[in-house]
Amino acid sequence: MEPQIRYVRSADGVRIAYTRVGSGRPVLFCDFGMRFEALLAANFLLHDALSSCARVTYLDPGGCGASDRDATDMSVEAMVRATEAVVAACMEDERFTLIATIWAGPSAALYATAHPDRVERLICIGPSPVVGLPRVVSTDWSMYRRLLASLVFPDGPVERQRWWGQGVRDSFSQVAWNSMVEVYAEIDQISVFERVRVPTLFIADGTGEASRQHATRLAAAVDDARLVTPDGGAGPMGDDRAVVRACLEFMGIESALANEAARGDTAVILFADIVDSTALTERLGDAAFRSAARTLDDRMRTAIRVTGGSAIEGKLLGDGVLAVFTSAANAIDAALACARACDGTGLQLHLGLHAGDVIREEGNVFGGAVNIASRICGLSAPGEVLVSDIVRGLARTSAGVEFEDRGEQEMKGVGEPVRVYAVRGRL
Repeated sequence: MEPQIRYVRSADGVRIAYTRVGSGRPVLFCDFGMRFEALLAANFLLHDALSSCARVTYLDPGGCGASDRDATDMSVEAMVRATEAVVAACMEDERFTLIATIWAGPSAALYATAHPDRVERLICIGPSPVVGLPRVVSTDWSMYRRLLASLVFPDGPVERQRWWGQGVRDSFSQVAWNSMVEVYAEIDQISVFERVRVPTLFIADGTGEASRQHATRLAAAVDDARLVTPDGGAGPMGDDRAVVRACLEFMGIESALANEAARGDTAVILFADIVDSTALTERLGDAAFRSAARTLDDRMRTAIRVTGGSAIEGKLLGDGVLAVFTSAANAIDAALACARACDGTGLQLHLGLHAGDVIREEGNVFGGAVNIASRICGLSAPGEVLVSDIVRGLARTSAGVEFEDRGEQEMKGVGEPVRVYAVRGRL
């Protein structure tokens, strides 16, 4: 049965459409009006996963989709008013997870800031700076929609490009789209998000460096935010399975898909170890060394968290950190950030990355891939990031760095030589 569309009036009198699916813990899903059927089709795997274990409410803001199409106020504040009206109509007094996609992120952040008592957690999928071509819009609305579809899905498939163009046509008038582009082009998204005080997850666009960098900056602006960058995939969702897993894990929802990661999966593994820690302790003294090491440890864990990684608390390294990532590009970003974190501490790091299957158990990870990552770390010069050939292959087109071939290296306890590469400057 198709979801039933309901209506409510916002505080400024605009007729707002919403619908509900599923049962379980409450979720409010905000998007810029791709019509409900198109929205559900676009997020088919995430929608299916959420509707199987949560009660999801979808809404269209004024001027979009099934809501009042004559509304011309496309501001962040108008979106907040629409959200408040829907929450008052159907969310009762319960706390809920607020999910927003692409340009709906700032309004969701503003709502979460104003109503921290209602928002349990915030998830922003595909946050992006505004891509607007107002001159093309004003001259040929049809051409603009086709161009927009090719920008959002540069590698296809054609079906998704066609869906995107039709979704824009069905959800916006030319006047409403222009108004939205103008409004959101002027928003300082950093200043909006830095006021958020609820647990926040950013899922970056897995297909574009600019969007990934934008999501990274937003995550850095929010206290205790997490960032996930799915590798590859078409469109702003990237890898659908990675998006679903990240959302459900962040929400604390167990499902068959989420439990795959708990049993065992593939991870990118980062080892970071302080150079000559024993000699430094002798030279600096116990207290001074431990103070510098604690400062560096805090900085490294922040870098790991912001780039979407997880420090492994069950693996006690003494003078280093072990972390795992779902994205090779993110892991390289974290390693470079860890190297920079040494500034002013008087310490340096060995840094190594490898990728492979791991077993996760009680806050720890095990497996041959973990051992190889440790060996690569030991081969690196102070301040240098070494990666295996596998990591280089995964991140070759997404990390935006150069790699210097260091050849095949024999490693203790590893049956075959492993080719390693040094990470060099940004492209």
